[in-house]
Amino acid sequence: MDSLRIRINHAATALTTLLLMSGSLALGAQESDVSLAAEFGGKVEVTEVLLDVLVNDRQGNVIIGLEKEDFLVEEEGRPVQIETLTFYSNRLLEAGSAELAAAGVTPQDRPQDRFFVLFYEDQRRNAFDSPRLLSRQLDAARQTKRWIRSELQPGDWVAVVSYDVKLKIHEDFTQNRKDLLAAVDRAMKGKDSGNWPSRVKGSEGPSLTQELPQGTLLRDQTKTIYEALQVLAKAAGQVQGRKNLLLFTVGFGDFDSFGQYRPDARYYQPTMQSLNDNNVAVYPVDLTPTGTSHTMEAAMNHLALDTGGRYFFNFTSFMTPLRQAAESTSGYYLLSYRARHPAESSGYQKVKVSARNPEFKIRARSGYLYGNEG
Repeated sequence: MDSLRIRINHAATALTTLLLMSGSLALGAQESDVSLAAEFGGKVEVTEVLLDVLVNDRQGNVIIGLEKEDFLVEEEGRPVQIETLTFYSNRLLEAGSAELAAAGVTPQDRPQDRFFVLFYEDQRRNAFDSPRLLSRQLDAARQTKRWIRSELQPGDWVAVVSYDVKLKIHEDFTQNRKDLLAAVDRAMKGKDSGNWPSRVKGSEGPSLTQELPQGTLLRDQTKTIYEALQVLAKAAGQVQGRKNLLLFTVGFGDFDSFGQYRPDARYYQPTMQSLNDNNVAVYPVDLTPTGTSHTMEAAMNHLALDTGGRYFFNFTSFMTPLRQAAESTSGYYLLSYRARHPAESSGYQKVKVSARNPEFKIRARSGYLYGNEG
C-alpha cells in the first residue's frame, strides 16, 4: 500500500521513531506533532502519504530536475508540506551529462522497472449490434502486438487480462515477448485457462496471480467489471511502484434520467479507491470507431482523471495511445508528506497536486485511504 499509519496520544511528549516501507523510510519524532492531537479531541493518526506524480510539457515530454518547491499539494484546499521528493526513470540516465547535473538529477545505476497491465473488455458480445467494435478490438490487438515486439524497454513488465462476464488472466507480469504475444491472442479468443493453484507462477519476479483469488473464487468475485478492477488492483498493490493499466473499452457506468453518464453509486467509489490505494493508474483506450461521439466518453475520462491516468480517443492508430502512455511514464516523481486524521477514524482523503509552473501538465492519483479501511 502507498499510505502507512502511525497513531499517537496527546499525552505523549514525542512520536516514537518507526521504520516505514519495510525499513526504507523513517518518520522521526517531533514534539510539535503532539499539539495537533488536541485539535482532534485527544488522539491523532499520522499517515505517511506517498504519491507518484507525472510531469510533462505540452508535447508530452517528461520534465526532470524539479524540486519540492515546484509542487503544490492540497488536502481540502489546505496546502501540506512535502517531506521528500525523488525522481525515478525507466531509462539509464547518462553519467556526466551537463544537463542532468545542472538539473540536480543523479544518474541511476539501474533503470526503474515499469509495470503495464493490458486489460481488454471483450466486445464479442456486442458484435451483433455493432460489428465494427469487434473489428476495432482485433485491430487493437494487432497494434498491441506490434508495440510488444518493437517498443518494450528492458525494465518493462507486462501482464495481459480480459473481461467478459468475469476476469480472465492470460499472462502474469513477464518480460518475455513471445509469451505476451500468445497471451494477446488468447485474450482475443476469450480463452480461459483459469487461475488454478497449479497454474500460478512461482515467486520469481512481480506477480498478479499469486495475490488473486484462485479457481472459481476468481469468477465469483468478479461478476462486474468494477469488481474485476477492484480485485486486480488489490493484487497489483503487492507490486511496488506505479502500475499503468491500459483499459481497452467502450466505457461503462450508470445513466441519469436525461441519458447522461453518472458514476455508478454502488461500484464507482470503491473501485476508484482500490485503484488509487494500490497505485494503479488507468488509461482508458476508446474502442469506439474514430470520430464517434458517445455518452461513455465522460465515464472513461472520469476514471482516468481520478486515478492519474489519461483517456485516449479519436486516434487513427492504436499505436498512438500505446506509445504516448509509455513515453509519458518514462519518468515520475515520488513525493511524500504527513497527513493527520482523528484516531480510530477511516475514510478516503482527496488530494490535489499541481505544479507552480502552469505550463506543466500534472497527473497524480486523486486521494488515498486512511484508517482501518486501508
